[in-house]
Amino acid sequence: MSDLLSEIKSGMKDAMRAKEKVRLTAIRMLLAAVKQIEVDQRIEVKDADVLAILDKMIKQRRDSISQFESAGRQELADIEKQEIEALQVFMPQALSDDEIASMIDQALSESGAESMRDMGKVMAILKPKMQGRADMGAVSGKIKAKLN
Repeated sequence: MSDLLSEIKSGMKDAMRAKEKVRLTAIRMLLAAVKQIEVDQRIEVKDADVLAILDKMIKQRRDSISQFESAGRQELADIEKQEIEALQVFMPQALSDDEIASMIDQALSESGAESMRDMGKVMAILKPKMQGRADMGAVSGKIKAKLN
């Protein structure tokens, strides 16, 4: 079992003891998503896989928040915000803008990227290093700006 998965299960036990319903629900959904990947793909998930799942779940909740707020359902948006807080505990430390910029420059030189056609090469280098530590959509925009 990965270290991150052990930490998540420990967090679930803590949420049970503290009777934190929203946090417990978020962690259970995370563990269900991990189990689904294990069963569907017949693999044992690694920390990188768990981070990808976490990243996806947080992104889904952000989308839900904007939809709930536009529909005037603030109580549901608040629950989603609490779930994001519960999930972000397991995310690694976010990268600063300077760190992201230097990693992009390094990846551009490594891949020899010169045009937009080489975007995939750069993203392939950066994604494993930045998964869960930076918004990949924003990183993609920064790469595009440098390649244009």
